[in-house]
Amino acid sequence: MIRLLLADDQALVRGALAALLDLESDLEVVAQVGRGDEVVEAARASEAEVCLLDIEMPGLNGIDAAAALRRELPGVRSLIVTTFGRPGYVRRAIEAGASGFVVKDTPSRQLADAVRRVHNGLRVIDPDLAAESLIDGPSPLTGRERELLTYALDGSPVAAIAARVHLSEGTVRNHLSAAIGKTGATTRSEAARIAQDRGWL
Repeated sequence: MIRLLLADDQALVRGALAALLDLESDLEVVAQVGRGDEVVEAARASEAEVCLLDIEMPGLNGIDAAAALRRELPGVRSLIVTTFGRPGYVRRAIEAGASGFVVKDTPSRQLADAVRRVHNGLRVIDPDLAAESLIDGPSPLTGRERELLTYALDGSPVAAIAARVHLSEGTVRNHLSAAIGKTGATTRSEAARIAQDRGWL
């Protein structure tokens, strides 16, 4: 039996995935969590072998949870299963240590096969997202630019962003200006939306 942990902040989705995967004779859901910051401890306690992670979760997103698993429990594999099929997310997830990336509308048999393949040490990536990721290339944004654009998503003024990250307003403007240029946007809000749509944030 392959021991699975499911991490998704939507209880209905978690329950549906558990019911589908439990129909497979060689798969067993041994733990479920609704927060990303609960993944490592739940995986350790349940002795999960493969963790299926959503991206958008409270506490810690699925990509960061995959990185934490790789760091804390290197023998445990992770598979991102998400609604957010953005090419930039694929690259970030693989770089963080995820063994696979599929979207939630993947047929159940294919999902079960993806789990088995990941468990066997293979990499599984949704083919359409893989192609888009190769075409789009890596994110041109620096870590600081991504951080500042994340704060710009809600329309925060430069002064508020600067105070939040303990930088001068001029430095924040310079980073945001660079991000605007790299995304081809005309405003910081537009740059943030473009970066989010491409999965760079």
